[in-house]
Amino acid sequence: MSSAFLNAIKKRRSIYGISKEHVASDDVVKEIINEAVLHTPSSFNSQSTRIVLLLGEKHDKVWELTKDALRKVVPAENFSPTEEKINSFKSGYGTVLFYEDQEVVKGLQKDFALYADNFPVWSEHTSAMHQFVIWTALTEVGFGASLQHYNPLIDESIQQEWSIPSSWKLIAQMPFGKPTMAPGEKEFKPLEERIKIVE
Repeated sequence: MSSAFLNAIKKRRSIYGISKEHVASDDVVKEIINEAVLHTPSSFNSQSTRIVLLLGEKHDKVWELTKDALRKVVPAENFSPTEEKINSFKSGYGTVLFYEDQEVVKGLQKDFALYADNFPVWSEHTSAMHQFVIWTALTEVGFGASLQHYNPLIDESIQQEWSIPSSWKLIAQMPFGKPTMAPGEKEFKPLEERIKIVE
């Protein structure tokens, strides 16, 4: 295993302070998305992951929609910290929306009935792998990112705004931008408690 690959994994962290400053071209970001979707594995080679990449004003819009949705459920007197948090994501360069196509999942459930209960779980695994690959690749070109989960609260407004197919299920949102702060110290539990080697 190459040290470059392991180093890339180590560098990927949750970065909450991000800005709109230019780090890499939009073409580089699009290439990362394309390569990740083409080459990240999926259960039964389902290729069920769907990605929406939002840049520029579209990126800003998704976080305004998120604020609008949160205003409906967060009391006005408590909204200031929530707004500040959402604005920190909006201050970034772009957002990756991760979806899983439920039509693909249902098709697998029909074709492989023995594993029907597993396919929704395996779909989540597939999405997680795409999240990890894209996150790590964005880190490698100089972006900072974090993973957010405001779904299903924002699902309907996003679907209407960008004509997202109804079969696509929103899994996560990844705002990214130029890092403006270092990640926090990471604590590691002992490997002896997490790994069992049988020789």
